[in-house]
Amino acid sequence: MRTNIMITISTLLSLIATPVLSKEVKVTSPNGEIKVTFSDEQDQLSYNVEFNNQSVIDDSALGLVFKEQAAFADGFKITKVEKSFNYSKWEQPWGERRVVEDNHNEVIISAVNAELNNAIYSIRARVFDDGIGFRYEVPKQDNYKQVEIVKELTEFTLADAQNSKAFWIPARGWNRYEYVYNETPVYEAQHVHTPVTFKTSNNVHLSIHEAALVDYAAMTLNQRRPGKYIADLTPWYDGIAVKTQTSFKSPWRTIQIADDATGLLNSDLILNLNEPNKLGDVSWVNPGKYVGIWWEMHINKAAWGTTDPNAPHGATTENTKKYIDFAAKYGFDGVLVEGWNEGWDGDWFFNGDVFSFTKNYPDFDIKQLADYGAKKGVKLIGHHETSGNVTNYRNQMQDALDLYQDLGVEQIKTGYVADGGNIKRIDDKGIVRKEWHDGQFMVNEYLFNIEEAAKRKISINTHEPVKDTGLRRTYPNWITREGARGQEFNAWGTPPNPPEHIPMLAFTRMLSGPMDFTPGIFDMGFRDQNFQQNGQGAKINRPQTTLAKQLASYVVLYSPIQMAADLPENYEAKMDAFQFIRDVPTDWEQSIALDGEVGDFVVFARKERKTERYSGHDWYLGAITNEDAREIEVSLDFLESGKRFEAQIYRDGDKANWINNPYDYFIEKKPVTSEDVLTLKLATSGGTAIRFKALN
Repeated sequence: MRTNIMITISTLLSLIATPVLSKEVKVTSPNGEIKVTFSDEQDQLSYNVEFNNQSVIDDSALGLVFKEQAAFADGFKITKVEKSFNYSKWEQPWGERRVVEDNHNEVIISAVNAELNNAIYSIRARVFDDGIGFRYEVPKQDNYKQVEIVKELTEFTLADAQNSKAFWIPARGWNRYEYVYNETPVYEAQHVHTPVTFKTSNNVHLSIHEAALVDYAAMTLNQRRPGKYIADLTPWYDGIAVKTQTSFKSPWRTIQIADDATGLLNSDLILNLNEPNKLGDVSWVNPGKYVGIWWEMHINKAAWGTTDPNAPHGATTENTKKYIDFAAKYGFDGVLVEGWNEGWDGDWFFNGDVFSFTKNYPDFDIKQLADYGAKKGVKLIGHHETSGNVTNYRNQMQDALDLYQDLGVEQIKTGYVADGGNIKRIDDKGIVRKEWHDGQFMVNEYLFNIEEAAKRKISINTHEPVKDTGLRRTYPNWITREGARGQEFNAWGTPPNPPEHIPMLAFTRMLSGPMDFTPGIFDMGFRDQNFQQNGQGAKINRPQTTLAKQLASYVVLYSPIQMAADLPENYEAKMDAFQFIRDVPTDWEQSIALDGEVGDFVVFARKERKTERYSGHDWYLGAITNEDAREIEVSLDFLESGKRFEAQIYRDGDKANWINNPYDYFIEKKPVTSEDVLTLKLATSGGTAIRFKALN
């Protein structure tokens, strides 16, 4: 078993002062650029944040409100302060980079209210060079044994709100996290999901989110006075936010801070605030690439069910064998099959009560296919769609996971398709309750699935999930998830994902962790056969992207498992471009965001991790733009000095544009070194993908 901690220097300096003479407690980042000040001067605890001697978060309140007990609000005074620092390096079993550096200063502030029988709680804060995290820690104490939290008083008061931009999606809507991101003045971003990104007038970039969301309600942000956001916790069906008992701790409230947009992308703050791997040896968690019976249903070539009059059943033994053959021929690890199990006939969106997770349709021989794939070195990837009925799934989960374990299935894609607030569960009294995907109940339900899967050495790819908060560090079999508007909206969305969607995701949703976006669409004309006649500005219901941008997405949108989402015949029609998908790895030794602006463009370079398949010497680059064509100069100084590389460049052709010429791409090769600079020419909604193959 590989150790998580490689180098650790922590808690070498500790200061305990009781009582505390000063009403203010300050803690800075290791490089001194970020300063956080906690205070009890206003009777209620508060904090503020400075970056490079300028305020980014003005005085903001802290506290908790309970249903039965007195609130942790007015009257609390700081009584003890403990300070320490940590420098460590730890290793990810898979990830954007193999080795992660954790360098922070920490303070634990204890506050007591003498009038409430010495009620006590603590704020633990960690300040990194890339931002801060703080959380509530409430010990066992009289009068606060069983508690129900109805509100957090946590505020985030933006110092430059009047002149700042917000990049956001609405919170607590019917479509969960699956919205197009908005770019607006801050005052228009009223109730938002996290992570939410802000850009100030002096180019400081902030992302507010949370880390280590366990047994607690997810935090949304609700803007009250202009620029003042409060933590708005997603409630249970009965309006209570969190049901718990002391002692307990909240998730970390996080603020990532950078002086440019790429600084956010190069941050490891969320991961560093999560606990180390709890699963032990996770060598059975395997990054890789897959194909599957999925896209053909979205474009109405096939159906999930067996009784659709307009399309044949997709998940048949014969069709799955074709995908297994394709995967084996071109080096893919797995084949995802959706629609294999009983329950898909009819309107499956509402079939949560009748899904079986162990019974296959008669035209799908799951045992035969598992054996067939094993002979070819290709794994079946399981699929469990719950349609939001989690009680039905829970009742069958053990048997369903056992079945997959017996068949050698190593990964499962789970689905929780249901409107926001419409997750169906049956309580211990037999009463139907409806919950939110990001409420405390579902936070625990998702994690239960992860833990049960881990017992069988199975990894989970959650769709319609709770947002990512870095728990992949603690549970490395939570290998990826959806949690945003993915590729399927390009099949039937009205409108589809706009050209700025991916460069927006990179600086918003992707800050929380990996996403199963399912890139790689090569046929743009499945829905609009006459797209070449559409003029500039036409509303085109198909992928609003060039083919080269689809290739670049494999580098820009990180996930340790990546799908080649299109149909096999569409790849075989363009084998030269398909080669990049075959080559690109999904697990990285190092990742560096080189350039970009939120919603405009983004450039990533990543170095492959050494495995049986990959040498560990090659680098890959992905560059993506919005609706604006642009030229970007990229220094190759990330390449190892003194080494020669062959740049295998997949770029937009000179006449490429997403509206009427998305297939214009050009492939070229040239020798390069770390001293070279490349000029990348990106078409409208275009991209460039490059493999830097080491020559020596």
